[in-house]
Amino acid sequence: MDQNSASLKDKVAIVTGGGAGIGKGIAMTFAKFGAHVVIADKDEAVGKKAAAEIQALGRKSLAITTDIRNYAQVKAMVAQTVRELGGIDILVNNAGGTRRHSFLEQGEEGWRKHIELNFMGQFYCTEQAAKAMIAGKRKGSIIFITSIEGHRAAPLRAVYSACKAGLANFTRSLALELSEHGIRVNCVAPDFVDTPHTMTNMTPERMASILRGNPLGRLTQSEDIGGACVYLSSDLAAMTTGITIHVDGGTMASSGWMRDAKEGWTLHP
Repeated sequence: MDQNSASLKDKVAIVTGGGAGIGKGIAMTFAKFGAHVVIADKDEAVGKKAAAEIQALGRKSLAITTDIRNYAQVKAMVAQTVRELGGIDILVNNAGGTRRHSFLEQGEEGWRKHIELNFMGQFYCTEQAAKAMIAGKRKGSIIFITSIEGHRAAPLRAVYSACKAGLANFTRSLALELSEHGIRVNCVAPDFVDTPHTMTNMTPERMASILRGNPLGRLTQSEDIGGACVYLSSDLAAMTTGITIHVDGGTMASSGWMRDAKEGWTLHP
């Protein structure tokens, strides 16, 4: 193994929700490590903007408008990727999302929307990308961007956290199923990530609370998530499959302990 083991030179990656936020951070990091990147985003404008930035780095990029909840759109997106870029080496299932909702007040429509976005859409993309990898005889990498909320209690996000927990288990099972094809399947689980969306309406008090609960003492950046995805997609991780990497500054490990300026580490009441 040498320094070239970290390279993604000329690999073809699909990043769902790659036009903004965490997805864009992953896509740009991939491009900097040599990959050609497909931006599969439901927002056409942000997808095209991200693709143009990747092309400016000297890499190939397609912006394919895709709602991952629509199976036909996912199939068309994967087919276009294979047709125009020759195959698929990497899939990052990043698209998803949630808002605070009481389970009892969310109702069937709300539950269904969360499940379609955070569970079914991942299945659609994974099935189509895995089939393309197998057909192209490519030993690929499939990554799910899950969440710390899939590994701890998440009041007012019960359905979202259940989907993320399910994806973590799906990852382990699928890693075994696809191993015979040389396809590796892993998760990256962030906590709070510094994006324009998460910073909306941020107050100094809430920011101080977030930083006190983070052992490394800073906000996770989308490029931090991108770094973990580069590792999992490169030859450095040739024997890594079926795992979840927490990229959260240690908040999963802290389990409620917070840094206090006077008292040091104290357990949050």
